[in-house]
Amino acid sequence: MGKPDKIGQLLAGSYIDPDSKKPVRVETKSLIILPTLKGAECQAVKDLGFGRRLAVVSDVTTHEVLGQRIEGSLASLYDVTSIVLPKNPYPDGETVEKIRLATVKCDAVIAVGSGTINDVCKYGSAQDKKPYAVFATAPSMNGYTSVNAAITMHGHKMSLAAQAPTGAFFDLGVLAAAPSRMIRSGLGDSLCRTTAQADWLLSHLLFGHAYRHLPYELLADDEGPLFAQAADLMKGDLKTMELLVRTLVLSGFGTAIIGTSQPASQGEHLISHYIDMFCDKKRPTVFHGEQVGVTTLSMARLQHAVLGSTPLITADTATHTDFKDRYGEELGASCWAEFNTKFISEEKATQLNDVLRTQWDSIREKISKILLPANHLADVLTASGADLTPEQIALPRSFYESALLHCRDIRGRYTFLDLAASSGQLAALTRTI
Repeated sequence: MGKPDKIGQLLAGSYIDPDSKKPVRVETKSLIILPTLKGAECQAVKDLGFGRRLAVVSDVTTHEVLGQRIEGSLASLYDVTSIVLPKNPYPDGETVEKIRLATVKCDAVIAVGSGTINDVCKYGSAQDKKPYAVFATAPSMNGYTSVNAAITMHGHKMSLAAQAPTGAFFDLGVLAAAPSRMIRSGLGDSLCRTTAQADWLLSHLLFGHAYRHLPYELLADDEGPLFAQAADLMKGDLKTMELLVRTLVLSGFGTAIIGTSQPASQGEHLISHYIDMFCDKKRPTVFHGEQVGVTTLSMARLQHAVLGSTPLITADTATHTDFKDRYGEELGASCWAEFNTKFISEEKATQLNDVLRTQWDSIREKISKILLPANHLADVLTASGADLTPEQIALPRSFYESALLHCRDIRGRYTFLDLAASSGQLAALTRTI
């Protein structure tokens, strides 16, 4: 008899949390992964119990790939409003407001797309207290089943509280036909489990911040086989595609249960968010997971280097004025509000050094056990044909080093980037990772 399916257990509320030993349930009611969903789309939505007026949101590309098919299937039972955004819509407050205005008279929202479409629909529908479901068009990121949305507000890319989809539907044939870069993007986004877990555990061990093992236990059965079979993703193999989808879905469920993106978004995502905020707008399109794959390699190398050192902390010297000078009045204030939550004062530096002096060997041992070597991660990316360096994703080395130095400014999360900076190692490490 095989192992119980974790996705099914989470939907049924029978999965036992390894931390609390109590059953946990996700808010998503239905999640379907099949070789094809053709002919079953309307029934899948019907089972969710939505009202009759549905908005189907896609962009020009995803409308052609799957949106038209979904609209045609739903038209037999529902009043369907088709909302087709321009190609490559930007996930910002303006796009969210456009969707909210267009769906005022609708009972629920159906997203047909991947990262941006899913994020703006889940955030906008949450603001309006309407349910939403998603039909995926690419296995490009782990946000399908999360409760957070990556939205840029006034120039500051933020992880905002949204809602889980009532239903999430994955047609493996459609996903396998997605552009190869989007498939590699999903693999890149799944790669960061190891670095995100290390950062989150570090903040727990140093400061007592909340930490749970559950998100990583969910991934334990699928991560290894996926990484071992990464090359098969590019051959259209549906079994390997299912492994990728399961990994992305379970990662999203992990964040949904915790209530924040922390289990799957730490230093590697801070670097990526900084790039999104400040890179040259003429830069060629790079998908989120492609970028995260590269930044994950950097974080893995940085974490290894810091764990191999004996850090001694000095107090932060940055001021609100420094942030305004660097980022401007509005964005500077927003970033300072985040950074100030983890500001290391002289008193806190003394306390932190006491912890490091007495517990660093134990901390190092615990974190080292959950890390995957950067070389192994690079091999996984190489097997899929994914990019490995900043230059390969159209980032000048000088800008990338600046991102490594300053990305910790934009979030209040304490990561190995902060430990490296406070111990005087970050500037040198940016030139080697």
